[in-house]
Amino acid sequence: MDMETVHRVALWGFFGAMVFGIVANKTHFCTMGSISDWINIGIKNRFRTWMLAMGIALIGTQVMAALGWIDLRQSIYLSTSVGWAGYIVGGLIFGIGMTIGSGCGQRTLVRLGAGNLKSLVVFLVMGITAYMTLRGLLAYVRIELMEFSSTDLSLYDLPDQSIASILGMWAGIDPNTILTGLTAAIGLATIYFAFKDASYRNDSDNILAAVTVGVLVAGAWYATGVIGNDEFEPLPLESLSFIGPSGNMINYLMTFTGATINFGIAVIFGVIAGSFIYAIVTRTFRFETFASRSDFINHLLAGVLMGFGGVLALGCTIGQGVAGMSTLAVGSIIALLSIILGSALTIKMQYYLLDGGFGQAFYQTLADFHVLPKTK
Repeated sequence: MDMETVHRVALWGFFGAMVFGIVANKTHFCTMGSISDWINIGIKNRFRTWMLAMGIALIGTQVMAALGWIDLRQSIYLSTSVGWAGYIVGGLIFGIGMTIGSGCGQRTLVRLGAGNLKSLVVFLVMGITAYMTLRGLLAYVRIELMEFSSTDLSLYDLPDQSIASILGMWAGIDPNTILTGLTAAIGLATIYFAFKDASYRNDSDNILAAVTVGVLVAGAWYATGVIGNDEFEPLPLESLSFIGPSGNMINYLMTFTGATINFGIAVIFGVIAGSFIYAIVTRTFRFETFASRSDFINHLLAGVLMGFGGVLALGCTIGQGVAGMSTLAVGSIIALLSIILGSALTIKMQYYLLDGGFGQAFYQTLADFHVLPKTK
């Protein structure tokens, strides 16, 4: 009996995500950690990994689009509606949440697979909050914020929100020419940024993580856009993302007998399974729980902030930071910068809170970012 398209695509998503989980566990791939390493100790290797993954995904995705295999305008990232407030507010909130919770959405799933019970709490709270923001009580906040700030680019005769389309209209140049140039320039720039550092060239784990994440993000576009391009019931074009799908997975588990699995849900299962397999094989699986009451509260708060912020921003550090960036959408750039800023501010705040109260820590943080004058 032939497998239905939705199940075939879900299977591709599951096994691809298993590879993601195995590699992310082995290499300790963590986007929040990359920001922390850079700010706290000046080491950029994990940040280089994130950027290299972004470049690989960009090249792979745009090549498939140029060949006509996928139409990226069918993805949520290239909508003509730019809800800038959602990208900014959601990105900042998500960045704060992932820092408080010691990891973004994908890192939460990887740790969960390795036995971390703190990540189980974050995952459940994050998923429930995400679903509430998509379809529940918090959806009213999301809708109001998006409607308040939404800019319809179709009113300016733009077909999408890609940088190439906007620059093409402004400069009077064919957007496809600009898109080819941007893809080559950004792709080569990320490769140069990563490998110009001698220590990174010898860092096999980080290189493995970058290649794996980049290839799997591009591969996800292929799975949903080519394998999932059913003539009668085409599936949504999507790539790897972990916030909304976490909420959908929890709903799927609760309504299993009347629900149908999809690509995003299968990806969540796959990352957890891959990390679990690696932890068992390497004998690193162990249960880890909260160290204190404040630790528990921080992780609860992190789950809420990531679930709410991730949906507002239409993605996480992978969903927007790699998959969204592979489309060169303006919204993805805004969301990514907001996530990084939110995380960086929180990291600085955590550092200064070790030696002073909230007010002093807040002032010193803004002073470090040149918003306020430094104290003597």
